[in-house]
Amino acid sequence: MSNQATIWHYPRCSKSRKTLAILRDHGLTTEVRRYLEDPPSPEEVAAALTGLDSDPLELVRTSEELFSELALDADALDAASIADLLAEHPKLIQRPVVFTDRGTVIGRPPEKVYEILPPRS
Repeated sequence: MSNQATIWHYPRCSKSRKTLAILRDHGLTTEVRRYLEDPPSPEEVAAALTGLDSDPLELVRTSEELFSELALDADALDAASIADLLAEHPKLIQRPVVFTDRGTVIGRPPEKVYEILPPRS
Protein backbone atom coordinates (compact mmCIF):
# COMPACT_ATOMS: atom_id res chain seq x y z
CA MET A 1 0.00 0.00 0.00
CA SER A 2 1.31 3.40 -1.04
CA ASN A 3 1.97 6.25 1.33
CA GLN A 4 1.25 8.86 -1.33
CA ALA A 5 -1.61 11.22 -2.08
CA THR A 6 -2.49 13.87 -4.61
CA ILE A 7 -4.66 16.84 -3.70
CA TRP A 8 -6.35 19.29 -6.04
CA HIS A 9 -5.72 22.23 -3.77
CA TYR A 10 -6.86 25.85 -3.47
CA PRO A 11 -4.69 27.54 -0.82
CA ARG A 12 -7.25 30.24 0.02
CA CYS A 13 -9.85 27.62 0.98
CA SER A 14 -9.81 26.69 4.67
CA LYS A 15 -11.17 23.19 3.98
CA SER A 16 -8.46 22.61 1.40
CA ARG A 17 -5.75 23.80 3.81
CA LYS A 18 -7.11 21.62 6.63
CA THR A 19 -7.31 18.57 4.35
CA LEU A 20 -3.72 19.10 3.23
CA ALA A 21 -2.65 19.34 6.88
CA ILE A 22 -4.39 16.01 7.62
CA LEU A 23 -2.53 14.35 4.74
CA ARG A 24 0.80 15.69 5.92
CA ASP A 25 0.11 14.89 9.58
CA HIS A 26 -0.70 11.35 8.50
CA GLY A 27 2.79 11.14 6.99
CA LEU A 28 1.74 10.94 3.35
CA THR A 29 3.98 12.16 0.58
CA THR A 30 1.59 14.61 -1.02
CA GLU A 31 1.59 16.00 -4.53
CA VAL A 32 -0.13 19.37 -4.33
CA ARG A 33 -1.79 20.42 -7.55
CA ARG A 34 -3.10 23.97 -7.61
CA TYR A 35 -5.86 23.14 -10.02
CA LEU A 36 -6.74 26.76 -10.84
CA GLU A 37 -3.18 27.32 -12.10
CA ASP A 38 -2.81 23.81 -13.56
CA PRO A 39 -6.32 22.70 -14.58
CA PRO A 40 -7.00 19.01 -15.04
CA SER A 41 -7.78 17.70 -18.50
CA PRO A 42 -11.25 16.34 -19.29
CA GLU A 43 -9.73 12.85 -18.95
CA GLU A 44 -8.37 13.63 -15.49
CA VAL A 45 -11.75 14.99 -14.40
CA ALA A 46 -13.45 11.88 -15.80
CA ALA A 47 -11.03 9.70 -13.82
CA ALA A 48 -11.82 11.70 -10.67
CA LEU A 49 -15.53 11.23 -11.29
CA THR A 50 -15.02 7.48 -11.67
CA GLY A 51 -12.94 7.37 -8.48
CA LEU A 52 -15.54 9.28 -6.49
CA ASP A 53 -18.16 6.66 -7.28
CA SER A 54 -20.98 9.13 -6.60
CA ASP A 55 -23.22 11.52 -8.47
CA PRO A 56 -20.91 13.40 -10.88
CA LEU A 57 -22.64 16.65 -9.96
CA GLU A 58 -21.07 16.41 -6.47
CA LEU A 59 -17.78 17.52 -8.03
CA VAL A 60 -19.37 20.73 -9.35
CA ARG A 61 -19.64 23.91 -7.30
CA THR A 62 -23.19 24.66 -8.43
CA SER A 63 -23.45 27.53 -5.93
CA GLU A 64 -20.49 29.30 -7.55
CA GLU A 65 -21.52 32.52 -9.31
CA LEU A 66 -19.83 31.31 -12.51
CA PHE A 67 -22.24 28.36 -12.65
CA SER A 68 -25.16 30.82 -12.85
CA GLU A 69 -23.33 33.12 -15.26
CA LEU A 70 -22.88 30.19 -17.64
CA ALA A 71 -26.64 29.53 -17.41
CA LEU A 72 -26.03 25.86 -16.73
CA ASP A 73 -28.80 23.39 -15.99
CA ALA A 74 -27.55 20.96 -13.35
CA ASP A 75 -30.13 18.36 -14.38
CA ALA A 76 -28.84 18.39 -17.97
CA LEU A 77 -25.21 17.65 -17.05
CA ASP A 78 -23.90 14.12 -17.48
CA ALA A 79 -20.43 12.86 -16.55
CA ALA A 80 -18.92 13.64 -19.96
CA SER A 81 -20.25 17.20 -20.04
CA ILE A 82 -19.11 17.72 -16.43
CA ALA A 83 -15.60 16.54 -17.33
CA ASP A 84 -15.45 19.04 -20.19
CA LEU A 85 -16.99 21.82 -18.10
CA LEU A 86 -14.59 21.44 -15.17
CA ALA A 87 -11.54 21.20 -17.42
CA GLU A 88 -12.58 24.45 -19.10
CA HIS A 89 -13.74 26.16 -15.88
CA PRO A 90 -11.69 24.71 -12.98
CA LYS A 91 -13.15 27.34 -10.64
CA LEU A 92 -16.26 25.13 -10.61
CA ILE A 93 -14.39 22.13 -9.16
CA GLN A 94 -15.50 21.27 -5.63
CA ARG A 95 -12.48 21.43 -3.39
CA PRO A 96 -10.37 19.81 -2.31
CA VAL A 97 -10.23 16.54 -4.22
CA VAL A 98 -7.88 13.91 -2.78
CA PHE A 99 -6.57 10.80 -4.51
CA THR A 100 -4.81 7.84 -2.89
CA ASP A 101 -4.49 4.25 -4.01
CA ARG A 102 -7.39 3.54 -1.62
CA GLY A 103 -9.79 5.88 -3.41
CA THR A 104 -10.86 9.41 -4.20
CA VAL A 105 -12.82 11.82 -2.00
CA ILE A 106 -13.89 15.42 -1.85
CA GLY A 107 -12.53 16.80 1.43
CA ARG A 108 -15.82 18.27 2.62
CA PRO A 109 -15.60 18.04 5.52
CA PRO A 110 -11.81 17.67 5.63
CA GLU A 111 -12.12 14.62 7.92
CA LYS A 112 -13.70 12.72 5.02
CA VAL A 113 -10.15 12.15 3.77
CA TYR A 114 -9.61 9.61 6.56
CA GLU A 115 -11.79 7.20 4.53
CA ILE A 116 -8.99 6.78 1.97
CA LEU A 117 -5.87 7.07 4.12
CA PRO A 118 -3.69 4.01 4.63
CA PRO A 119 -3.42 2.63 8.13
CA ARG A 120 -0.64 4.20 10.16
CA SER A 121 2.41 1.98 10.33
